[in-house]
Amino acid sequence: MNTIATDKRTVIVGLGQTGLSCARFLRDQQRTFILMDDRQAPPNIADISQEFGDYPIVLGQLDSSVLNTASEIFLSPGVALSRPEIQEAIASGAKVRGDIDLFSELANAPVIAITGSNGKSSVTTLVGEMARKNGTRVAIGGNIGVPALSLLSDEVELYVLELSSFQLETTEKLNATAVTLLNISEDHMDRYPSKMAYLQAKQRIFFGANTVVINDDEALSQPMMRSDMRLIHYGLNGQDLNKFSVSDGQGEAYLTKGFDQLLSVAELGVKGRHNVSNTLAALALGSAVGLRMNAMLDAAKEFKGLAHRCESVRTVNDVDYVNDSKGTNAGASIVAISSFGCQARGKVLLIAGGEAKGADLSPLSQPMAKYGRAAIVFGRDANVVADALAGVVDVKRVNTLQEAVSVAHADAQEGDVVLFSPACASFDMFENFEQRGRLFCDEVRAL
Repeated sequence: MNTIATDKRTVIVGLGQTGLSCARFLRDQQRTFILMDDRQAPPNIADISQEFGDYPIVLGQLDSSVLNTASEIFLSPGVALSRPEIQEAIASGAKVRGDIDLFSELANAPVIAITGSNGKSSVTTLVGEMARKNGTRVAIGGNIGVPALSLLSDEVELYVLELSSFQLETTEKLNATAVTLLNISEDHMDRYPSKMAYLQAKQRIFFGANTVVINDDEALSQPMMRSDMRLIHYGLNGQDLNKFSVSDGQGEAYLTKGFDQLLSVAELGVKGRHNVSNTLAALALGSAVGLRMNAMLDAAKEFKGLAHRCESVRTVNDVDYVNDSKGTNAGASIVAISSFGCQARGKVLLIAGGEAKGADLSPLSQPMAKYGRAAIVFGRDANVVADALAGVVDVKRVNTLQEAVSVAHADAQEGDVVLFSPACASFDMFENFEQRGRLFCDEVRAL
């Protein structure tokens, strides 16, 4: 470790992609700083050492002797604000910030910001595609793709950001042009003491917002406190003036704004009620910043969804196999079960399990009681899923994802859907949800 002086200083904590984007930005501003990570060997340590070899680097611990002399700490979202070392530094006078907090001060173009427990990547990507169709120079990133600070450019006309609760924790005032909190379901309970604490972190997206897009189907989508915000509503149930919704016209469902039909639901490039809701959210956000309706509708027709999010893999012996590896909490899996269950001629066989993150998975029982045939569970918290569905459907425990696909294949009947929606994080057995999803697809294609 390099020798470190004892004067007040800036420390970047967490050396993932977000931490590196902070370091590159501060370096370009000719500021000095210290890099810190509690891992002895972060995955990209070779690149860090080469790029920032002239800066002090502290590895293997959050060193309080350094943090307590900091005036400013840039905290990566993967490091909890509640860590004792961080709280001690705050008590010693350090101001803790995140990359989004810094980004909000520097962005010169309008910002659309999207958060929620589920669907935020799909909505963020779709809004970005709508902006491109509109001919707008748009930059998309945040919690997906490119870190926010790396997007900053005088050429950008619109920023579209996906934001996690972890990023919002360290954001004082986002001041976005249009924001939405899509939905809330219990998640990250290994990091938050309660669902209310998780919600409060999400609600920080509203701070300083000009326009708030509210999901009328989700009570917790609304700001707890309102000032002079402009409100735009959307939802699957009930039309209203200026609300984005759905209506039935001559036996066919249509996306609507107010009482005007915009587009047949059948023309959307994605299927399922949850995707209809996501499209309505994207239309509302795009309208808030003046994107042309025709451009947005063209993008909605072309958008095919994202990998690992209710992704159809193949049909084998009249059984559909669906990859929803991004279903990392009960809320996401409930949506997937309901969406495919109500459309299937048969029943749903759910493959689930992984790292439950301390969450209550009992809500899975309601849609599975209605649509489920069986559940195949695996991973560290297989017992948590099994307990949630005990007495509701037949539950089988296996050791590997390969075994789970094999059992589901043997038990499925014509018209059924084998749905891989784990309701858990992937880190007990896989690098990430993408790797988990790819392996599921490989197993299904091998049947």
